Amino acid sequence: MVAQFRIGTRKSAMALVQTEEIARRLSRAAPGIEVEIVKFETTGDADQTSKLLPHGGKGGAFVRQIREAVLAGDLHAAMHSLKDMPGNEDTPGLVIGAMLSRDPPGDVLVLRPGLSIDQFRRARGKGFKIGTNAVRRAAYARRLFPDVEIIHYRGAADSRVRKLDHLELQRLPEGGAVGPADALIMARSGLERVGLAARIAYEFPVSEMLPAVGQGIVAVECAAQDWETRRMVGLIDDPAAHACADAEREVLWVLNGHCNSPVAGFATISGSQMSLAASVLDEAGQLMIEAARSGPADRPRELGRAVGLELLAKGAAEIIERSRPG
Repeated sequence: MVAQFRIGTRKSAMALVQTEEIARRLSRAAPGIEVEIVKFETTGDADQTSKLLPHGGKGGAFVRQIREAVLAGDLHAAMHSLKDMPGNEDTPGLVIGAMLSRDPPGDVLVLRPGLSIDQFRRARGKGFKIGTNAVRRAAYARRLFPDVEIIHYRGAADSRVRKLDHLELQRLPEGGAVGPADALIMARSGLERVGLAARIAYEFPVSEMLPAVGQGIVAVECAAQDWETRRMVGLIDDPAAHACADAEREVLWVLNGHCNSPVAGFATISGSQMSLAASVLDEAGQLMIEAARSGPADRPRELGRAVGLELLAKGAAEIIERSRPG
């Protein structure tokens, strides 16, 4: 049995909270194990200005360096927010050994001090600037609030809220700056993890804003041939979260969705049945294709494949190709 367990993570406050939870669960499941958390400043953490695409999307910005350390044998495992892991490609030599139980998956609205949700609702967002770096959130926001201005906004969850509160401008990769923002769209789970849930002014129901694939799920990735590590992390795997994630990520695989394509997917389980809804939007939020199906919960990938193929039949591939970098 592995006595010293090294797990890599980003150095952001939210990532550390997630990794510490993995360490607690591993210590309970395998008494005697000593977990060492190894912090990485990933490309996406070091560069708080650029869009993620030049870094290879979320996978290149937040995942690649830690994965390389696992493949090199320097780490037993890596912690990732599942929504940051590309779903349209395999990483040879690595597997997801465990997924923790899902935190609240929805998106929320955070307002600057002095702005009330009633003011925002009355204006329908007109005259307000909403900050986000997520193409999915931006597309949904443009659909829900056609007159709002979406501005590029980067940073860890706590630093984004700090910039909002202090009316700071967001620097742009090409020079100059935008802002300040009046509001942010963020993941509820991220705010809860850094102790800022009280800042939530409004929570979007999934009928308004479908979550990102894997949102709210923490994944533990390890080497495919490291059977002892796979056995150990398997002790903390949540089967329901893992099955839902498999269905959602299968949609991405079928669509060949990339980091610049607004794709959403969310699965739930009730008894022996799984329900899966997914959508593909254009970047302006004007066109949205949706699909939803139910099936046996023990066959999640088949359900994800069916939903993905339905989206393709409705024209999703054309939308995704238009958003693909030239």
